[in-house]
Amino acid sequence: MKTKYLNVALITACLSTTAMGNENPWEISHKLEAKANYAGAAQAIQGVLENNPQHEYALIRNGWLSYLQKDYNASVSHYEAAIEINPKSLDAKLGITLPLMAQGRWQETANYAKQVLKVAPHQYYADIRLMACEEALLQWNTLLEHAQKTSLIYPTDATILIYLARAASVTGDNKIAIYAYKNVLQRTPGNFEAIRFLASNNVNP
Repeated sequence: MKTKYLNVALITACLSTTAMGNENPWEISHKLEAKANYAGAAQAIQGVLENNPQHEYALIRNGWLSYLQKDYNASVSHYEAAIEINPKSLDAKLGITLPLMAQGRWQETANYAKQVLKVAPHQYYADIRLMACEEALLQWNTLLEHAQKTSLIYPTDATILIYLARAASVTGDNKIAIYAYKNVLQRTPGNFEAIRFLASNNVNP
């Protein structure tokens, strides 16, 4: 009876191994990523790059998986390689902004975001990441103008309004800052930054 149970377990294990063996590297990689096993997800497609070092999607995916592992130098390298293969790739240019931002390389990030926006005006993530760069680089007047224009394109977005409010506050335009923070609270009630600013200016939300 014990032998029978062992045989069943062995058969089940073999079937599971066969099922995994039938999966292609991409299926395995995505499943491992879903389980937050980012190193395993990257390893699953390593063979693809070994066979074809210029596989564009594999490079972009490795850039993303390296970013998730906080290996920012490797992430940048993978994205750079993908951009060299396909200079028109907005995916790679948007992707590389993430590890660059994580390293505080704001001007480089801004350059890539601008390249994306030149081809795809008001691409949301490029706009947002460029605003983050403008803030980090203390380009307050540029940020104010950028956020004003972009808030018209994305009127429901609270993040853009926060950048607008911050820039207006620093440049001394409290009227715009108050207006923006009030609108932030309509979109994200309870936003601490907006509540604190309005309270400090004796303004009811």
